[in-house]
Amino acid sequence: MAKPSDEQQRALAGLLGLGSHSARKSHYPELAARLDELEAERNRYKWLFENAVHGIFQASLLEGMRAANPALARMLGYRNPQEVLFSLADLASNLFVGGARELENIGEILRHQGSLNGYETQLRRKDGSSLDVLMNLLLKPGQEGLVEGFVADITERILAQQRLQQLNDELEQRVTARTDELLEANRNLQQQITERKRIAVALRDARDAAEAANRSKDKYLAAASHDLLQPLNAARLLISTLRERKLPEVEQVLVERTHQALEGAEDLLTDLLDISRLDQATVKPDIALYRLDELLGPLVSEFRSVAEAAGLNLRVHMGDYAINTDLRLMTRILRNFLSNACRYTDAGSILLGARRRGAMLRLEVWDTGRGIAPDQLDTIFLEFNQLNVGRAADRKGVGLGLAIVERIAKILDYRIQVHSRPGRGSMFSIDVPISREIPLPISQAVPLPGAGNPLPGRRLLVLDNEVSILESMSALLGQWGCEVVVATDEASALTALQGQAPELILADYHLDHGVVGCEVVRHLRQYFGQVIPAVIITADRTDQCRSALQRLEAPLLNKPVKPGKLRAVLSQMLG
Repeated sequence: MAKPSDEQQRALAGLLGLGSHSARKSHYPELAARLDELEAERNRYKWLFENAVHGIFQASLLEGMRAANPALARMLGYRNPQEVLFSLADLASNLFVGGARELENIGEILRHQGSLNGYETQLRRKDGSSLDVLMNLLLKPGQEGLVEGFVADITERILAQQRLQQLNDELEQRVTARTDELLEANRNLQQQITERKRIAVALRDARDAAEAANRSKDKYLAAASHDLLQPLNAARLLISTLRERKLPEVEQVLVERTHQALEGAEDLLTDLLDISRLDQATVKPDIALYRLDELLGPLVSEFRSVAEAAGLNLRVHMGDYAINTDLRLMTRILRNFLSNACRYTDAGSILLGARRRGAMLRLEVWDTGRGIAPDQLDTIFLEFNQLNVGRAADRKGVGLGLAIVERIAKILDYRIQVHSRPGRGSMFSIDVPISREIPLPISQAVPLPGAGNPLPGRRLLVLDNEVSILESMSALLGQWGCEVVVATDEASALTALQGQAPELILADYHLDHGVVGCEVVRHLRQYFGQVIPAVIITADRTDQCRSALQRLEAPLLNKPVKPGKLRAVLSQMLG
């Protein structure tokens, strides 16, 4: 490129504050000193001009670019500042991306305002690419159309703004997407809540239906405990009467088979009723202090004849102990243990014993039966579970006995253990809290074998609203030698007794018209002025019935009545 013309040099000198003062230095010494200072100042400004970071230029609105510093040249991609000294036409086409229109707008603003600060625009570089810059322009006063300008490269700032804008846009998109996800999740949650509410309503309906069905079952079982056991009780009494008579061998076999069938039906109904009450959690333990012989004595009397009939020897080892327990529930547990021992022992003996274990008394039932396989020990307490005894004829009951034991043990919070060896026998035990205090022996002990029969000639009143029960009980007691008076209510009882008090009353608990046998017994005691011994017979197994009998001080026999147990109780009370 050609050297700057004289006019261009004068423009540059004017931009830097220079003039033709060097010609006058030799004439005036003071002026010379001042000119040296100005020269030094000029050199300093020249150095700043040439080494500035930002672009600096001078241009004419009439002619074009007149001067530029190296920074502006580098910014635009040129090697030296001379290459950017564009004419006015070149400025519009080669420098401003906005072209002639933008250049005209800039000139118009400068003419009206004299300056243009913070003006952002795009300049065209030598390679044709664009450059984002910030320009500050000043129209020099007194010099027509002369403009001085400062240029800063703001490409990085623009890129940063664009990146920030991009990040903001991405953030907004992510927020929008996340908001949509949350809205969708909220809709799903609302659907789940609605579904759960629907399920909860369905579960409540199902629960209400189940409770209604359970109440219906309870009503049915309550009816079964009376309506089903009443005829069964009459049949058992009649069969027991026939069993004690001398009959031809063929008839005796039929009677015995009938007795066994009725006994199986009785056990099944009794177990079903008991398991139902235990599952309803209506059984509340009544804990009291009892002598061990008071608990085991009646069981020994009841099962000795059962063991002898099966060809087994029942041995007992009690000891002088007292325990805190519920007599009725504890008796049921031991009765089931002894019943299973008699049922599954073909030959040998059964031992009912007690041994102390610290603060507990362990009651054990040993047998020499077939035993239980180890893999079956965990399932024997499940409902309707029976050991694999081979032939159907050998299976007895429906497998509820040990399930009842397990539930009663939970109610009493007692520990049950089982040990068994196949082919050698089994041992079932339960730990009961022992008491340091031992009450006095019971006044009326269980009659020992050979102590005589106290029943013949005794006058008994049988009170029941079922005629079939009265006939069956009358036949059985008459066969035992008793004088039997029967009645269906209190009025007929007074008429039949003819002013003579009976020696014992056998009364059904539920009579006609809502009357209970306990009340009739109290009235008869008041009428005759003496405490007549009484036995209450009922299919009602509720705690309300049991509490009423405790106040009456009368023993309870559940229907269907076992003749052997009935005879033992009567012998105990009349002996």
